[in-house]
Amino acid sequence: MSTIADVAARAGVSKATASRALTGRGYVSEATRSRVADAARELSYVAHSSATSLATGRTQTIGVVLPSIERWFFAELLSGIQESLLSLDYDLALYGFGEGSGQRARLFESVLPRKRFDGLILAGIRPDPHELQRVQRAAHPLVTVGPPVAGASSVSIDDSAAARIATEHLIELGHTRIALVGTAADAATRSFVDSRRVEGYCDAMTSAGLGTRVRIADGVGVGAGTMPDGYGAAAELLGDRRDRPTAIVGICDEAAIGAIIASRRLGISVPAELSVVGIDDHQHAEMFALTTIRQRPREQGGEAVRLLQRRIEDPAAPIEHLVAASALVVRNSTAPVR
Repeated sequence: MSTIADVAARAGVSKATASRALTGRGYVSEATRSRVADAARELSYVAHSSATSLATGRTQTIGVVLPSIERWFFAELLSGIQESLLSLDYDLALYGFGEGSGQRARLFESVLPRKRFDGLILAGIRPDPHELQRVQRAAHPLVTVGPPVAGASSVSIDDSAAARIATEHLIELGHTRIALVGTAADAATRSFVDSRRVEGYCDAMTSAGLGTRVRIADGVGVGAGTMPDGYGAAAELLGDRRDRPTAIVGICDEAAIGAIIASRRLGISVPAELSVVGIDDHQHAEMFALTTIRQRPREQGGEAVRLLQRRIEDPAAPIEHLVAASALVVRNSTAPVR
């Protein structure tokens, strides 16, 4: 196995110069940097991460914390983060936890503070002040995807606007009995993103004079934002023929797809008898002909890494809040009310 000494000898420079050339730390002429890079390539030299850390004071590792890797959004987001980190020669340390499992407290209280990262990305999580204090001991800078955090750059969509646009689309089609499914009925237990989407739905209904018809149904504890949750909530709503909604907004596409499956099993035609709209543009949205609000989590992951790298390279760089574009994609799951 080649060493930095071998590379230095091949390039005709000192070990210190070879190290500076390969790590980018300290001044080295372009000609020397190129010569050292050629030598390293010829010798198949790869810098040991521990040696690089000693030379640069960095770990070359980024921590990523998210609530679930089973959900489509977080899986796509993670793919975007990983692709961008690999292109920058960063390692990724992933931490996930199930909501309500008790793992979150341990993660923020004892696991993260023991680690050393060059930066940290929090996705879909809004830490409380104590958690934020513990996180900042583990890494700085910090970037969030979704809920904004004081002192951190962020990437998100306007979740309130997304739900409002989805609801307004149904109202424009003449629907007045519109229910929201897939989130917890108890506001105190909703995630930040779900709360913003509920807000957008309620705003659209109220603005259209339908405030008294607001209906928010969960999946009877099945699990917020999942297909089973949307299925359970929709089955309960649609089972009452006397007060059945004519349209459903899913808190996300997975919940909306669950509602479509429930309606089919109950013999209710979509969209002739029930219109359904979601939020996300899930990979299965096209298969279910689902009208939805599109967002691109893979691109958001790349943007999060870009913001983080900027702050790593320049700690004085300004905090940035990027709001990614989202648009209504009309397919065949929505139609004018009969």
